[in-house]
Amino acid sequence: MSEAPDKELRGLLAEMRELEPDLAARLIDDVSPEVRERLATHTHDPDVITALMADRTVRVRKGVARNPRTTAEQRRALAQDPVIDVRAALVRAVELDEADLERLVHDRSVQVRLAMATSEVIPPHIRRALGRDPDEMVAGAARDFRPASGNSPVIRGARGHRRSGTGPGRPGGAA
Repeated sequence: MSEAPDKELRGLLAEMRELEPDLAARLIDDVSPEVRERLATHTHDPDVITALMADRTVRVRKGVARNPRTTAEQRRALAQDPVIDVRAALVRAVELDEADLERLVHDRSVQVRLAMATSEVIPPHIRRALGRDPDEMVAGAARDFRPASGNSPVIRGARGHRRSGTGPGRPGGAA
């Protein structure tokens, strides 16, 4: 699969939880940025994460930023990435150390601060600080934030299964 001409097959391989290290090492250098991004987002291997953090393609580093298995040190480096989209993806997806949050609350990019203001993983005291942001769009988003509003990109666990059709309080009958 790692040598398949179809990047979708290589991408599926990159997302495998128990990907063997030698295959992951091959995929680090895959010609397709999509395959490398999928590897970056799903890998559990700290060496693969480190290698992909140095990738020149922004979407790959964004994939690393969304990976919950990054270390605090890796997150600190990603929080200083020169590309706005990488920093914005990071603050939306993973919890950060206090020092990184304090630095990012004053990020030069409105887009990063707005991502923080609307992120489910940002602590309330940081959101309160963003409520005083000089940019009114950021400040308003922070003040108006409601957890679990449905517009967060944070992946949540599945909720209880609900049968469609009939049941208590539904047309067509009782339980």
